[in-house]
Amino acid sequence: MKIYRTDNFPVPLPEGHRFPAGKYAMLSRRLIADGVVSDHELLVPRAVSRDELLRVHTAEYVHRLENGRMTAKEMRRIGLPWSLELVERARRSVGATVQSGFAAAKEQLAVSLSGGTHHAFADRGEGYCMFNDVAVAARALQAAGKAGKILVIDTDVHQGNGTAVIFRDDPTVFTFSLHGKNNFPLCKEPGDLDVELADGTGDEAYLSALQQGLERIGERFSPEMAFYLAGADLHRGDRYGRMALTKKGLALRDRQVLTFCRKHRLPVAVTMAGGYGRDIADTVDIHVETVRICKREMRTREST
Repeated sequence: MKIYRTDNFPVPLPEGHRFPAGKYAMLSRRLIADGVVSDHELLVPRAVSRDELLRVHTAEYVHRLENGRMTAKEMRRIGLPWSLELVERARRSVGATVQSGFAAAKEQLAVSLSGGTHHAFADRGEGYCMFNDVAVAARALQAAGKAGKILVIDTDVHQGNGTAVIFRDDPTVFTFSLHGKNNFPLCKEPGDLDVELADGTGDEAYLSALQQGLERIGERFSPEMAFYLAGADLHRGDRYGRMALTKKGLALRDRQVLTFCRKHRLPVAVTMAGGYGRDIADTVDIHVETVRICKREMRTREST
């Protein structure tokens, strides 16, 4: 199973910045220390190409972002200060998801230890998202003839508004977002299937809503592969999530999604998506368990 890291590309941020950039390095270290992976299994992704970006994003937006010509207001909307390192890291993160998609199409399952930048629109970014990695990866796979119909299963606590708009009225991509009703973004963008949950939703109610959503997808769409955004920000210790899921509940979520994909014979590329724990170690614990579950799922697929 291919696993792509991006912690090799640190981004300079002001002291006290809210974005938990350190979680990526912590995640790689924990995966190795816990014996989930060996160091050589963590692959450094290539940077996404400009041509790949332009299948989704406008040329003007890509040019201005790459060359530091964004306005201060636009960068405030993204929530990160512009730098060459930021752009390079974003391009590597998208590259990791593109490569995960191709690896999954060939080998059934692959993981990016970053990604899930679902708030990026074709012509703008927001919410820590500059380029929409899953959208770029989906278009790359379609262009290469590796998958025609693609399912996006988005379980980040925030609605995937950018992804919903990019694929609106596109019958080849089905977007499913299971998210907090009262959380960011304030104005949701309708996707193919949106399930909104109240603040304080716990394990049982969440897993029931997820199962119902997955069953509805099976009735409406016949995908050839899936992208799974495994957000950790549903955890009850997250600063911004407003949900009450436990680590056990999040592990059950991962297994539920991966079982659905196996049942429908879908290759799946997994991204970590959001996670902003009050204790960042909680977020890392959740991401580590997601990767561990993916490795078990890969063994199950290989044995059947």
